[in-house]
Amino acid sequence: MQYTAETFLGFLKKVVDEYPVGKIVMILDNARIHHAKLLIPFLDEMKDKLELVFLPPYSPQLNAVEGLWKWLKSDVINNVFYHTVAEIRTNVQQFMDEVIKVPLAIIDRLCVRY
Repeated sequence: MQYTAETFLGFLKKVVDEYPVGKIVMILDNARIHHAKLLIPFLDEMKDKLELVFLPPYSPQLNAVEGLWKWLKSDVINNVFYHTVAEIRTNVQQFMDEVIKVPLAIIDRLCVRY
């Protein structure tokens, strides 16, 4: 599936529909689709309901998913030769299945502490 500005707009609409009460604040990276001109009318209409906050450019330390990718690579991919894509998928799935069992470990490993 390709992620486009249209896809992102559809996602934003679903989120707003799903949470009709209160303000929604989303923290996003600076992907081009998050800044598309296509979004402007919707964001203007929803300015009291939906706020997009963007991480500073080149700040992977603030993006928790970057830490998850690093963890996954170190535990599953680095220094390993896989014969098939199916093997990679299996090991990635096993990693995710194990990690999800210990949510506090995820928080401890990925969250920035101040």
